[in-house]
Amino acid sequence: MRLELAWGHVRRWYLKAFRKGYVAKMAALRRGDRNVCPFEVLDPRDVKFYRNLGGYYWDPHDDPFTWRERLGFARSGLTELWLIAGSFFAASAILSWVLALSGLTANPVVLWLLRLVAWTPAVLGLFIIWFFRNPRRNIPQAPGLVVSPADGKVVHIAEIEHDDFLGGPAVEIGIFLSIFNVHINRVPVATRVIGLRYRKGKFLNALRPESARENEQLAVRIEESQPPHRRMIVRQITGAIARRIVCWVKPGDELAAGEQFGMIKLGSRTELVLPREPGLRIEIRLGDMVHAGSSILARYENTPASS
Repeated sequence: MRLELAWGHVRRWYLKAFRKGYVAKMAALRRGDRNVCPFEVLDPRDVKFYRNLGGYYWDPHDDPFTWRERLGFARSGLTELWLIAGSFFAASAILSWVLALSGLTANPVVLWLLRLVAWTPAVLGLFIIWFFRNPRRNIPQAPGLVVSPADGKVVHIAEIEHDDFLGGPAVEIGIFLSIFNVHINRVPVATRVIGLRYRKGKFLNALRPESARENEQLAVRIEESQPPHRRMIVRQITGAIARRIVCWVKPGDELAAGEQFGMIKLGSRTELVLPREPGLRIEIRLGDMVHAGSSILARYENTPASS
């Protein structure tokens, strides 16, 4: 993040010095009434880390970088892809080149170990690419369906007597995301964002139940777009390896069911809190593997079809 912000200063200097027409065009297309960033905002790249605070933004058709969302990787992880994965591949290439020049062929075991050392960075680079993948998902469309907000394993299902935001009894579902899961988060229903609640905390292993209470987390409070306008909460919770929560929605945003709203980088936990009411049927069990946007976690059988 610090590297990206530092590069932003160089990029903005270059744009103002050599691409004044582009800067003027982006200023004319810019929406919003204030700048919430601690620096000048010239194009959509500048608001990357501040989108959920409101302020300046661009409509998708005015964003010249929307093509990045069609690459099959998380747009918010592209910097890690080229910087970290690229560094691993470069290190592997240099080590392989040094090994080839050294002419070490006397001991096959030593040669094999040296090759293993040279190839290890390339394997790590492939893992980074795999981690930031963003596959397309088929979102089921039917009244009352609640889809999974995350990929991973269902590790927690519990009833809550009363939740203040939901205004009544609730069901809490916890999903553990290993480092091998897709880490993009999606909204469980067609929704409007009501608010965001960030809380600092620890970085315990996300498999531990106490991680849901003690770890750093961001709660996205939402309300269904269609009647009966049920309220729900999606919590993004860090883990022992994951130290970075990304959320790009802000209060007032409206999203379709299964639409992406954020991600957690490198292993984490996602929780969904939904109202417990007559007609609610939980469709998953502990230990089930689910996929964000496509797996059905629950359904409200008494939900009317939208007109």
